Amino acid sequence: MSALENIMLRVSKMEARIGVVGLGYVGLPLLLHFSNAGFKTLGFDTDKKKIDQIKSGESYISHILAAEIQAAARAGMQVTHELSASAECDALILCLPTPLTDGMKPDLSYILDTVDSLLPHLRHGQLISLESTTYPGTTEEELLPRISKTGLKIGEEIFLVYSPEREDPANTDFKFSEIPKLVAGQTLECLEAGMYLYQSVVETVVPLSSPRVAELTKLLENVQRSVNIGLMNEMKLVADRMNIDIFDVVEAASTKPFGFSTFYPGPGLGGHCIPIDPYYLTYKANLLGIDTRFIELSGEINRGMPAYVVNKLSLALAERDKELSNSKVLVMGLSYKKNIGDPRESPAMAILDLLTQGGAEVSYTDPFFPTFPLMKNYSYSMSSVNLTETAIRSFDSVLLVTDHDCFDYPFIQLHAQLIVDTRGRYRELSDQIIRA
Repeated sequence: MSALENIMLRVSKMEARIGVVGLGYVGLPLLLHFSNAGFKTLGFDTDKKKIDQIKSGESYISHILAAEIQAAARAGMQVTHELSASAECDALILCLPTPLTDGMKPDLSYILDTVDSLLPHLRHGQLISLESTTYPGTTEEELLPRISKTGLKIGEEIFLVYSPEREDPANTDFKFSEIPKLVAGQTLECLEAGMYLYQSVVETVVPLSSPRVAELTKLLENVQRSVNIGLMNEMKLVADRMNIDIFDVVEAASTKPFGFSTFYPGPGLGGHCIPIDPYYLTYKANLLGIDTRFIELSGEINRGMPAYVVNKLSLALAERDKELSNSKVLVMGLSYKKNIGDPRESPAMAILDLLTQGGAEVSYTDPFFPTFPLMKNYSYSMSSVNLTETAIRSFDSVLLVTDHDCFDYPFIQLHAQLIVDTRGRYRELSDQIIRA
């Protein structure tokens, strides 16, 4: 029996053990999906604290319930920080961070260091799938040569796949199994193995001609969103100067049944994907001598939104004969999007810094963060403010950055002196409520 036939048979009989390397916002949900489907699963992460929390039945991701982890553990899910255990797995799915360097260049160190650590433990018959968002050529130029050093023949003895994640935290409209899964293999045999694996947990699997196509497809999805949000943010600047509510404009345009896609402006971009992924594409394009002006311009606009928000707040305070440097400001929401506890690249962080630099006395409220989260570039010794009547009245302004559904918006409006709304949550604007 060939290696391909063997892994397909083990998957079909639910005997295959699935390993997920990197148990963050993508990896942990994926591990649970395979466990729920009935597979034996093994999760890997170098963060021992995460491993200990999972073993204790705890969740460190807000939209994943502890009960889900406990149920998976009862079904046999295991976790470890020892990569040597990867030899036990029939499939290894890599869900690793792809951040930027300080110079805004791709940082593949998490992927490459992990693959290098896995090499001594790779064996005949395994499938290796990379799900991290990265620039076109990563699978072929970086992973392929490394795995080939083991002496295992790609497509015959070991299978290399790229299948980009399409995780959208807290999205209740689409289940994981309902989101079409893109799969590309280094060879036709790799593609067949990858298709067979993912078809066991996803309703629709879309085969692509090469890993490069899949890598660029993922970037296109995120770049398109970044560019469209950049357009909406620029339109917000124009509408503001014309004293027009941009949210009224977007809702009106959204009534057109063709030719218009609805995107909303905001205080900036957040999350690990949208603010970062475009730079993976511009990096590769620049190496080829292509200037991605359109993509870079949208990034510039989006990065400038926190400063615009703070300026609007400062002007609103000035109209009330108050200076930012002598004002108390409450920032509502630290997450990059509503209803999740994920602060990565959140515009709230840049806004907090700008407010602090402006001399304001800053506090925040966010039920997902009882205390200020540990961040690489931001450090504040603060705890979330409980939104009582007295607390709200004590602030010169409430700045709505992330519009969690759990906030009591009428109650806040009743007691706030000034509300600066960046999300269009308050539709009736007034002297008390202004748009930013």
